[in-house]
Amino acid sequence: MWANAALFPAGVLVLFIVVPLVALIWHAVAEPTFWSSLTAPLVMDALRVTGITTSVTLAVTVIAGTPLAYLLARRDFPGKGLVELETDLPMVLPPGVAGVALLMAFGRRGMLGAPLAVFGMELPFTMAAVVMAQLFVAAPFYIRGARLGFEAVEVEVEEAAAIDGASLWACFCFVTFPLALPGIAGGVVLCLARAVSEFGATLMFAGNFTGRTQTMSLAIMAALETNLSAALALAVLLVITAGVVLVFSRLFANRWLAQ
Repeated sequence: MWANAALFPAGVLVLFIVVPLVALIWHAVAEPTFWSSLTAPLVMDALRVTGITTSVTLAVTVIAGTPLAYLLARRDFPGKGLVELETDLPMVLPPGVAGVALLMAFGRRGMLGAPLAVFGMELPFTMAAVVMAQLFVAAPFYIRGARLGFEAVEVEVEEAAAIDGASLWACFCFVTFPLALPGIAGGVVLCLARAVSEFGATLMFAGNFTGRTQTMSLAIMAALETNLSAALALAVLLVITAGVVLVFSRLFANRWLAQ
């Protein structure tokens, strides 16, 4: 009974999500210059910048975020609650606030701007600034997913491996990490999706310079003013990218659960 009553509002919500995506793809394909726009310099430059920055962001996040997630899941230490709050906070901050915070910390007049200038480093409005903006807003999603994955692994399993002679490193690599992989994979997907779609913090801290800091999200905004076909091409590419990431994550999750 309740399931039947839920069909109408559920269907309305599904249509609300599907119709804009269908409209986007339909208008894009119907655009006469859509296919040629896929190889336009604006699109290719945005693809290159997005590919480079998100790859670096994801690598840094996994390398630095995995130990942090493990510590939060397994250890109690002074200030742990504060660390958890700080790592979760960027997920709920408006992107503009994140951009201003990065400028106040690493800008020319920021807290660390002068010390960095001594070493000839200027971070704002560079590709490094794009990575930093993505890292600030996207890394918390990975940390949370990985932490949940580690928390799902029973401590007794790690202790049994240690009793059998496994070193701490072997225990982590061959026992804990594989068992926590679903949560880690989920964190990777969310981190990647957030980094690719990042807009506000990147715009404020890195600017919108073609071929240097202009990611696909920023290029859509710029193209809407002068080249609708390029904007549609970029939007469709982002939809396809998001869809591919979700499909592969679902396939991975189903394959892992089937083992």
